[in-house]
Amino acid sequence: ATVDWGTALAPIYKAFREGLDIHVWVDETRPRNQGASLTTFELASEGISHTLIVDNAGGHLMQNGEVDIVIVGADRVTRCGDVCNKIGTYLKALAAMDNSIPFFVATPSSTIDWELKNALTEIPIEYRSSREVIHMKGLLEDGTFKQKLKEVKICPENTLAINPAFDITPARLITALITERGIISANKISLEESFF
Repeated sequence: ATVDWGTALAPIYKAFREGLDIHVWVDETRPRNQGASLTTFELASEGISHTLIVDNAGGHLMQNGEVDIVIVGADRVTRCGDVCNKIGTYLKALAAMDNSIPFFVATPSSTIDWELKNALTEIPIEYRSSREVIHMKGLLEDGTFKQKLKEVKICPENTLAINPAFDITPARLITALITERGIISANKISLEESFF
């Protein structure tokens, strides 16, 4: 992962290449829409069946038996197994827990910060520009089949917005971490035994 394959997609690519029948529900990942633009492109390039969904549809799909497993990436993992990742990860973990669906975090060991013990108190959450929430970018056709990237405002004037880029998922909500050392329980003892 992180060379030719992205972290969260690496287990999916591997499973697909080993012949597993896979369909991926791809979150749009507002506000920058990386899922809609990048993840869908990558899955299509690999020939993996997928459907783009709005970010908040994941819980609905889980409730209705449409999800077998949740796999997310990580931007930072603490020594105790807490995970900091793209905003919305925590809510997916809660929905997975409520619906008894395994919730995995695919992460290389380089993401583990061995100095951190409690993500909620030790990882500052970056807040990005509210413009990313108030505006959307997309490709518009100009009638000649040429596409231009345009930005449009999606809310009334003077609307306030906040844009936290990440959230914290406590280790207790994580089934396991998928690493280059194998699948590891998200706790201090398992992490230390696997890496030290």
